[in-house]
Amino acid sequence: MKNQNVVIYSDGACPGNQKSNPQGGYGAIVMHEGSTLELAQGYRQTSNNRMELRAVIAAFKTIQCPSMVTVYSDSKYVTDAFNQQWIENWLWNGWRNSKGKPVLNQDLWKELLEETISHKVTWKWVKGHSTDTLNNRADQLAVLAANSKSNLGDIGPTTVTIVNKY
Repeated sequence: MKNQNVVIYSDGACPGNQKSNPQGGYGAIVMHEGSTLELAQGYRQTSNNRMELRAVIAAFKTIQCPSMVTVYSDSKYVTDAFNQQWIENWLWNGWRNSKGKPVLNQDLWKELLEETISHKVTWKWVKGHSTDTLNNRADQLAVLAANSKSNLGDIGPTTVTIVNKY
């Protein structure tokens, strides 16, 4: 397969973040080769940052060959990890942050690194809840998933759930 240009918009939502039994969800839009996929899945016992990571992971899982990928996210947690070289520092320091503490969400960071290894990725931050139509759609998908009654437990590999294809 030939390299392709892929655009991803991703978002995570967790209305009950840092409360007991928080429900969350991810939403992502993946555009390539003239087609668009919308992804969404809800999770129990999670956090907003975990949902942000799962959104990007799920999107990458849909890409079938090495590609040039541009990711748009309103999460500085995600974009800065790559653009500010946090990831390189975490790897160098044995998955410890700048304060010497274990990096949170290591399972998902490792899963994301595994999914991105064969791609050339550009990470772009966008302002959330603003004028970016596709970011707003990813947010809408994430919120709908977070409010779903059939959410998964937030353990194990990321599940890809395609909700629309056009």
